[in-house]
Amino acid sequence: MDLRFKDELALMPDLGHQLRRLRWFRATFRANAHSVEATYGLRFEIDETRLTRAFLDWIEIMDAQKRFAEVNRADFIIFAAGLVLRELIRQNPVKVVGAGERPDLPPVDAGMAEIVRFWPEGFLYTNYCVSAIAAVHEQEFGHAPTIDQCADDLRTWWSYRENVTEMPAYAVAFLDRFLGAEPNWIMPDSAQSRQAMRTALDTKTKPEISRRA
Repeated sequence: MDLRFKDELALMPDLGHQLRRLRWFRATFRANAHSVEATYGLRFEIDETRLTRAFLDWIEIMDAQKRFAEVNRADFIIFAAGLVLRELIRQNPVKVVGAGERPDLPPVDAGMAEIVRFWPEGFLYTNYCVSAIAAVHEQEFGHAPTIDQCADDLRTWWSYRENVTEMPAYAVAFLDRFLGAEPNWIMPDSAQSRQAMRTALDTKTKPEISRRA
C-alpha cells in the first residue's frame, strides 16, 4: 500500500468528523487521486455525481450502525472506511483516461506499480480508505494499524477484484485482511458481526453480570 497521502490527511484537524462532510470527502478524494496520478503516471476522470452518491449512501448506511462507535471506536473507524470502500466500488466514480511510462517521476516499488496497473481504480479507492484509517488512528490513538503483507501481493488483489465485482460488501472483509484483522466473510457489512465488536461487547457484559451477582 502507498500511504504517502496519509501525512497530508493527518494535517486536517478532527479528520474523523471532517470526512463525514461532503465537501471535505470530495476534496480529500480528489487530492488522493492527484497523488496517485503524480506517483504512477496515471490520469483519472472523476464522475462527481457518482462520487456524491457513494458518499450519501455511505452516510445513510453508517448512521444506521453508528452506535457501535461507542463499543469499539478504533474498530468502528476501520469498519466505516470499509463501508466507504464498498460504496466507491459499487458506484465506481473513477475511470482511467491516461496512463504510460513517466521517466520524470521518481521510482516506485515495482510490486505496487504492478498492482496499480492491474486495477488502478480499485487501488485508488483502497488507498484512499487505508490512508484515511491510518491518519484518523494516528490523530485519535497515536499510531496507525499495521498493514499486512498481503496488501502488496498481486495474487490477493486478483481475488479482491474478482470477489468485490460479484459482491461489493466483500470490500469490507478485504480491507480488514489488508489491516491484519480477521475478516467476516458471512456478514462483512454488519458491525455487530465483527470479531472486535463481539469481543468488546463481551468484555462490557461480563463486569455487568458480576455486579448483578
